[in-house]
Order: sequence, then C-alpha cells, then structure tokens
Amino acid sequence: MTPDGEAPTWKLADGAMMVAGNAELQTKSSFGDCQLHVEWATPANRSGNSQAMGNSGVFLMGLYEIQVLDTWNNSSYADGTAGALYGQFPPSVNASRPSGEWQTYDILFTAPKFSEAGNLESPARVTLLHNGVVVHHNRALLGPTTHRALPPTAPHAAELPLKLQNHGDPVRYRNIWIRNLD
Repeated sequence: MTPDGEAPTWKLADGAMMVAGNAELQTKSSFGDCQLHVEWATPANRSGNSQAMGNSGVFLMGLYEIQVLDTWNNSSYADGTAGALYGQFPPSVNASRPSGEWQTYDILFTAPKFSEAGNLESPARVTLLHNGVVVHHNRALLGPTTHRALPPTAPHAAELPLKLQNHGDPVRYRNIWIRNLD
C-alpha cells in the first residue's frame, strides 16, 4: 500500500518490483527493533550523475533513511551515497557493485526509546552490512531523515511501517524480509 492507502502502481516483473509508480510503498505491519534484508539494483544502463543515478531509500519506521543509490564510479555527497544514513553519516567504505547488479542490505535496527514525558532516553541505532561489508556498526542516529537539516527526534510510536522511497528512478527491489527483534 502507499502511505495514502492507494493501490501501488509499482511494476512487478521477473521476481522483482520496480520503483516506477505513483508513490512510496509501505508495509501494512509496523516494526520497531528489527532485522531487515533488502536486495536492490539500480539501472544497468546508466545516465545522469550524483543523485540522479538510481536514487531511492529504505526508511526504517518510515523516518530513518538508508540511502539507495548507484555509487559505482559515481561521485555524490558523502552522506548521500549508497549505504549512507542519509543526511547524517556516510558509510565507512563504498561496498557498491557495478551498475545493474543486485546489491544487499542486511540491517539491524534499534528503535529510539522515549520516556513517558516524551524525552529521548536512547536514540535509534543502526548496524548495516552492504554486500556483506559492515559500513555502520551500532551507529546512533541524530534524528529522523530530512534534507539538509538535523531535526531533533520527536516522540513517536514504538513501531511504525517500513517504507521504500519512490524518487522517480527505476530502482528494482526483491527478496525483502523483516522480523521483529525483542
């Protein structure tokens, strides 16, 4: 479903879904602390540069983005490359495969914890393996993802849907699975 509850128009072909639709997709179920596996591929026929190269994102809790981008011989700003905790932290290494090849993200996510008064007790944390290479280890996030800003973390539900971003680029996704960790 799209966040607005509409039927998605993403294309399904050859066991994968392609970002080509009307909106982002999100899960019906909500998740907090979780383990997530995502396989994604940018177009093999490259055109453009920087952020115009297979741009998408995986949003944990719909708020915290792990950047999806073709960064095989493609320069972009550091906290906007593949494997970046978008707008906050670049990956420790560029583990990207060539354009068009399937990439993997294996993610361990710890949701932020808030007191009853709404104060942040512990920030969201991410461990990310990109193609089997650790690019973030137990990294504390500064808050939800925004472009060119670092908003403070505001109290939110303990579990929220996973979201895949539609940024207008033909990125493919397959073999996505998620499980709660508690």
